[in-house]
Amino acid sequence: MIRTDMHARTSQQLAMTPQLQQSIRLLQLSAAEFEQELEETLANNPFLERDDALRAEPGQESGNEQTSTEATPGSESAGDATDVIAEPPTDSSDWEDASSLRFDQPGSGERSEDDPDATHFAPGSVCLRDSLLEQLSVCRVSERDRQLASLVIHAIEPDGYLRMSIEELLELCPEREAVESDELKIVIKLVQSFEPAGVGARSLEECLHIQLYDRDEDTPGLALALRIVEKHLAELATPDTPRLLRTLRCTDAELASAYQLIRGCSPKPGSAFASDRTDYVVADVQVRKIGKRWVARINPDVVPRIHLNRAFASMVREQRGSGSSPIGHHLQEARWFVRNVNQRFRTVLRVAQAIVDRQSRFFDYGDIAMKPLVLREIAETLGMHESTVSRVTSNKYMMTPRGLIELKYFFSSHVESDGHACSARAVRALIRQIIVAEDPKRPLSDVKVAKLLAEKGVVVARRTVSKYRDSMHLPSVEVRRLSSSAALAA
Repeated sequence: MIRTDMHARTSQQLAMTPQLQQSIRLLQLSAAEFEQELEETLANNPFLERDDALRAEPGQESGNEQTSTEATPGSESAGDATDVIAEPPTDSSDWEDASSLRFDQPGSGERSEDDPDATHFAPGSVCLRDSLLEQLSVCRVSERDRQLASLVIHAIEPDGYLRMSIEELLELCPEREAVESDELKIVIKLVQSFEPAGVGARSLEECLHIQLYDRDEDTPGLALALRIVEKHLAELATPDTPRLLRTLRCTDAELASAYQLIRGCSPKPGSAFASDRTDYVVADVQVRKIGKRWVARINPDVVPRIHLNRAFASMVREQRGSGSSPIGHHLQEARWFVRNVNQRFRTVLRVAQAIVDRQSRFFDYGDIAMKPLVLREIAETLGMHESTVSRVTSNKYMMTPRGLIELKYFFSSHVESDGHACSARAVRALIRQIIVAEDPKRPLSDVKVAKLLAEKGVVVARRTVSKYRDSMHLPSVEVRRLSSSAALAA
């Protein structure tokens, strides 16, 4: 016999309401992405507009600004939130007046349609392919060879290498042309004669060989450099210099000269044609020392000043049943957006200040004073979820006396050192400091660097030193010794 019973159970679940989804999305946007989101929202929602009319002159107080910095995520002020403003720390009286904290600064200089666009005068960038095709156009070759060379040029990758095999290139040629592999190899040699030197190479060895072959025959160390590139390039990367000297049957000075020639070659000839466009980032937070304390403040340039259009909002509220209408939904979305934007800046400021308080010694002494820090510590300090801290610190930047720094930079794993935790970033800074200060004639091995670190109270293994040195792109002791020898020989 089967019994069927009905039971009532209660459980708690977090409902991802549209308002919460929007709050999470705004929180993880960078300053540039947030500006784009703001512009789109202003364009699509008639109830939102910039608060240009309420711009205050410098030194004039705005009566409706909030000054509390202790608002917790998800909290909402009583009544309708209508303005977006920043909350400056109460002890930062010497900062710029809070009334000037707005997204669009007055007097920024709007350009009229008649003004020339500066981008019209910017020189256009030439890519590697266009440069090679231009060089091909002035070559006195047959039309058939010109077509084959164009095919090879289009197969060259942006770094300058030709990674397609002869067989793959032949498959791209029309069958009616009956192209032979030897004919294609000759065309490849033609392309390899173009600038930059090394373009069209099929391997690193061929790339370096082409560049070395262009040098004068009487260049000191050239013959040995060509031998190394052709047969011993892999051995040059190993730290066993005595063995390489025996194999090549040369002196330290001769090896140093050859090494200097090889080092002067470009392993990626196409890199010179890489885009030189600079991507600019905007600081979300500014840090300044006030008295004896480092204080974080939201960057005035990223704070918008928007508000609800009160006239439109009043008209909607007067209409019966407007709450469920499409225009009523727009009004509700406008309220949500203003509140979520306010919440975004409150949360960013709270997290930034917590990071500054934890890493205050960094601002005085640099990376060497960095403390180990993980997201969980900031989350526990502020009573937030760890994922919230992760969203806040992603794509956010802090302007400090030590430059523009990403918030993620302040988080680093810890290294156990003689019973106490030390920041991995601080250990890297110490390693760099030791190597930079070494005697170039007698570079320090990783073992010696580890001993010097131990004398400073940082006990780490030799392999840890090697790993951190490699992560900072610092050459090994043998490479540094070769560079020093080459410099002395020159």
